[in-house]
Amino acid sequence: MIIAFSVAPTETPNAQAEMADAVTEAIRVVRESGLPNETNAMFTLVEGEWDEVMDVVKGATDAVLAVSPRVSLVLKADIRPGHTGQITSKVEAVERRLAASE
Repeated sequence: MIIAFSVAPTETPNAQAEMADAVTEAIRVVRESGLPNETNAMFTLVEGEWDEVMDVVKGATDAVLAVSPRVSLVLKADIRPGHTGQITSKVEAVERRLAASE
């Protein structure tokens, strides 16, 4: 499965600096998990089995809760048992089609 999620503090005294610090710690949790992942300006993607992916989301959320008493979590899941490598293969399929049409 692939989870796309965004976690951020909703209450911080110095919003911009502390938000970036909190998000950095959340992403650190994701990267240290060893699961395939990707971060962009809006979401972080994590691929793996249900329990391990949800553990990463919880750990990232806990990292943000460490600096904020209130946290926003947005989560979207693509649940497709038996498939791996979907973070890259989905994008590669689109890129091949784009290249073929040029």
